[in-house]
Amino acid sequence: MIHLEYFEEALCYMLQHSQIKGTRIGLLGISLGADICLSMASFLKNISATVSINGSGFSGHRVIHYKDSNIPPLGHDLRRVKVAFSGLLDIVDVRNDIIGGCENPCMIPIEKAQGPILFIVGQDDHNWRSELYAQIASERLQAHGKEKPQIISYPGTGHYIEPPYFPMCPASLHKLLDKPVMWGGEPRAHSKAQVDAWKEILTFFTKHLGPSPKL
Repeated sequence: MIHLEYFEEALCYMLQHSQIKGTRIGLLGISLGADICLSMASFLKNISATVSINGSGFSGHRVIHYKDSNIPPLGHDLRRVKVAFSGLLDIVDVRNDIIGGCENPCMIPIEKAQGPILFIVGQDDHNWRSELYAQIASERLQAHGKEKPQIISYPGTGHYIEPPYFPMCPASLHKLLDKPVMWGGEPRAHSKAQVDAWKEILTFFTKHLGPSPKL
């Protein structure tokens, strides 16, 4: 179970930090970290902007809990695991189908977020189908009367979109499966995406949080 109260403590600490401008806090997360950020933005106050890098917008295999609210996990079916020619596992389709689309009860209620959300997705993500999840998130926001969010999709880009010039991570040991899995991505396209995504993130945060103070 993921308890958002744990992350709420960190948020309260940051709000008291001397370099925080008023109550403007931005969140940046990747993969499960992105889903935690989306959950924080949905349930906690004083979050002005959120960036989700290849998040899903769903509670995956753990319940997300905050006070009296619980988001049930979507669940998965390991029989859907495929083995690539390289011998690496491909888990892109292991999650259960999204019954009900953007109103699925396992979806994070992102329409409650106070600030805008930027979705950055890799079209060759093999952890899960990030581009599809971002489109469903957009549908949910618009269905609840919110503006269409910004979605930036990068072709040939895998799951771990990290800061510029970080080496691409095409595969690694999966903690839950205890086996090596593929994350997707083509080296050149993925590297270019990391450079561009970083610029987009800085632009987004500057717009909604204000420019960084000179150190």
